[in-house]
Amino acid sequence: MHDEHAIPNPDESATPDNSADGTSRRAVLRTAGLTGAGLGLGALAGGTAHADAPQAAPAGAATAAQAPPRKGKTMVGVPFERRSTVRVGIVGLGNRGGSMIDLFLAIPGVKVVALCDPVKDKTAAAAKKVTEAGQPAPATYTKGDHDFENLCKRGDIDFVYVATPWDWHFDMARTAMLNGKHVGVECPVALQLDQLWELVDLSERTRRHCMQLENCCYGKNEMRVLRMAHAGKFGDLLHGAGAYNHDLRGLMFDPNYYEGPWRRLWHTRLRGDLYPNHGFGPVSNYMDINRGDRVTHISSFGTPALGLAEYRKAHMPAGDPSWKETYIESDRTISLVQTAKGRVIRLEHDVSTPHPYSRINSLGGTKGVFEDYPSRIYIEPDHTDDAWGDFGKYATEFDHWLWKEHSNPPGGHGGMDYIMIFRLMQTMQLGLVPDFDVYDAAVWTSPVPLSHLSIKAKGAPQAIPDFTRGMWKKARPGVDSQKPQA
Repeated sequence: MHDEHAIPNPDESATPDNSADGTSRRAVLRTAGLTGAGLGLGALAGGTAHADAPQAAPAGAATAAQAPPRKGKTMVGVPFERRSTVRVGIVGLGNRGGSMIDLFLAIPGVKVVALCDPVKDKTAAAAKKVTEAGQPAPATYTKGDHDFENLCKRGDIDFVYVATPWDWHFDMARTAMLNGKHVGVECPVALQLDQLWELVDLSERTRRHCMQLENCCYGKNEMRVLRMAHAGKFGDLLHGAGAYNHDLRGLMFDPNYYEGPWRRLWHTRLRGDLYPNHGFGPVSNYMDINRGDRVTHISSFGTPALGLAEYRKAHMPAGDPSWKETYIESDRTISLVQTAKGRVIRLEHDVSTPHPYSRINSLGGTKGVFEDYPSRIYIEPDHTDDAWGDFGKYATEFDHWLWKEHSNPPGGHGGMDYIMIFRLMQTMQLGLVPDFDVYDAAVWTSPVPLSHLSIKAKGAPQAIPDFTRGMWKKARPGVDSQKPQA
């Protein structure tokens, strides 16, 4: 259902300047600089634990990490300003951004006014799409790595969309908000806990929303399960699971797919779950995380890192730059996340070994269980004799109104990308509260640094901060939205 290659892989993005050997100057130098700084992986209110200096989990790690003082008012329940036209600026026009522009252009009332990417031919190709869609030629920003700052300074942009290599996400989201723009960022939204706190604080201080896009929360199956969970079909919820298990070996070693080796290089620097959002977002929605429950701590374990080295040995010629790399990222990372209500979420990450694509997408409760890939369900009293039932039979009653209105949406990921962008633009046009916010972005991304620290500490639990600063206790709407009245 979800063809990851119909739109090239979901996170690959802006195409930075290339050096003489074909690697990405921006990605390599930028990533190296972050690594040299220790990445601030354990940065909480009380200090920093670096990747090269693992620390054992402190006593009481299963409790909430102390939140720093709030610097502004909460963004929970804050609506967008109503506007008939949403003016969008796009930063990053590689695989992801270069295809997502089609979805923005397909939505009525959305105008793409500015584009940014240091690779001029990609910017030109995207600009051509804008004019072919009947919109005025967009402004273009191609003058180096930091020209995105000039895009963000424009006075005619309401929303900045960021689809660049991961190590630029935080800076770009920060710059957009400081310039008065709402911002949506491909995953992960940041790579360090202190950065996640800064994005939360900036969102509250600037009154701009910062959102984690490409979150897989808007898939047809995910939204059906969500509505069934809220209707009580699974009883009291007990456990869930999500993953990003996707064989990316060929793409990570393909010299023409990514702009340089930036994604592969993260496997030389972090041992944890590099990409938790796809699995974590939907399960968090099922369990109303930040809306009546919250995640409190994570314990992670990782296998040896063998897959990329074996693939390199079999496929890469002698003298290829990749032979200088030493991989430490666990081929498979398995994390267990506990919630305040005692529920358990299992997360997995594996992009380095042969495996059919799977996000697992499972939910279980006192009345039964759903499992995806392939989709199947067993809930009482509908099913008996330990035999899986047909999940499709629940479509008429429980499919979300967005999927009933857009039964054949364009774009990748089975159409969920379009549904997500359509709904986000709709909430901006109508002046509604967004379905997801900066607190969700921070929670869904927090396993990136915390799983690394837990693996380094032999599975010791790491506290997940309460980014809402207590607001999680209040029930509120999320992705399971009501259809707006005309």
